Amino acid sequence: MIFSSGTKSTLSRFLDRIIKEIQTIRPNALIAGSGLAAFRYREYRFFWLAAAFSNIGMWALIYGRLWLMHDLTNSPLMVGLVTTSTLGPVLLFSLLGGVIADRVNRLKLIRSTRAMFAVPPLTTGILITTNIIEPWHLIILSLSTGLLLAFDIPSRSAMIPNLVPRDHLASAIALYSLVFGGASIVGPAMFAPLVELWGMEGVFFLIGISYVLTVIALSFMNPDRHKPQTQSSTMLQGLMEGLEYVRKHRIIQGIIILGMVVGAFGASLETLLPIYSDKIITGGINTYSRLLLSAGIGGLIATISITILGTLVRPVWFYVVSGVISGCGLLILSSITSFPMALLTLGIIGASRGIFGTMSSTLIQSLSADQFRGRVMSLHQFTWGTTALGGILIGAMGEGIGINLALGFSGFMIMVTTLLIALTVLRRLLKYPTANVHSDP
Repeated sequence: MIFSSGTKSTLSRFLDRIIKEIQTIRPNALIAGSGLAAFRYREYRFFWLAAAFSNIGMWALIYGRLWLMHDLTNSPLMVGLVTTSTLGPVLLFSLLGGVIADRVNRLKLIRSTRAMFAVPPLTTGILITTNIIEPWHLIILSLSTGLLLAFDIPSRSAMIPNLVPRDHLASAIALYSLVFGGASIVGPAMFAPLVELWGMEGVFFLIGISYVLTVIALSFMNPDRHKPQTQSSTMLQGLMEGLEYVRKHRIIQGIIILGMVVGAFGASLETLLPIYSDKIITGGINTYSRLLLSAGIGGLIATISITILGTLVRPVWFYVVSGVISGCGLLILSSITSFPMALLTLGIIGASRGIFGTMSSTLIQSLSADQFRGRVMSLHQFTWGTTALGGILIGAMGEGIGINLALGFSGFMIMVTTLLIALTVLRRLLKYPTANVHSDP
């Protein structure tokens, strides 16, 4: 016999005790004490589900176009032009989108934009199927997607505080960030297999279907919770009030400025990765997909860690450190030619970018007054919109001075700017992390 009767009795009592303890656990209480608290609220659950469908679609749409343009032209400049075409309208019209977000029913607006998002990928799939796809088609379709994003993002971002109580806002933002991390895992994992199975056109048809599912999920939400507050008499007046609000808030200014720099130079990764995978690592679409997958895994792990840590997270410190690491990661990547090392570095970059994005959104949402949130979030989207400028800039640099130097320069700019913002605008919050972030230094 392996165990004596006394040992068996002790084990039996121990297991009985564990079973009784498990039976006393209330699921609602368990969730309430964790980072999953926001899932207790029905409206947030449907919003999160819709975001999951749409972000998987958006991820595949952007990266599918980048690879398709590379396949059609083999030009870093043309690949960068796809990024510029997608995000250029965000840069130009995001402020207008923010004003509208504070004046209309936000839920009804994003239902409309999400439905229209299905049109460009379905059109792309048809063009590929009929074998008439041309680079200029991708540019036009990217511009249409960007125009929709300019009006979709501010309303979608500003909705979160109306879905959960304020004490669960940080949890809701962290869980929402998991959507981006999850999409960046699912997308790379399925990209190459789907292309091999159904062709590039099949990928774009699936993207269109994902947006249809998004609209279905949004249809279960209650639009009465998203009616606009009383606003200024004119849209121009509302725009000026939003700009004045941000002008008086130095911390918000600093976050927006740093985000714009990270957006512009961080675009080097998306823009140059197809060429980096193909020429530097000497792989093809499978190598590209695996590198994206590594970055996605890193981002997802980082976001899950933030959710688990909950109140232990110090947003300003995490924000600054992740920005520095992101810049250092690009510097290191610029000198790597080994596939395993590139995988590891992409994972670190993905993790740092995931933390940076989550902390940036958390700080902005926490600092913004409700009546200005749509306009503040539209300014915050400049951090994404400037990727449009970065796409064409980094694409031109990649063609002019080479992929490696373009990546290294981008990493250096991100690292230096992060440190400058930390030592000036965010210095007091770094020194006194428990200080009131709602007041300016």
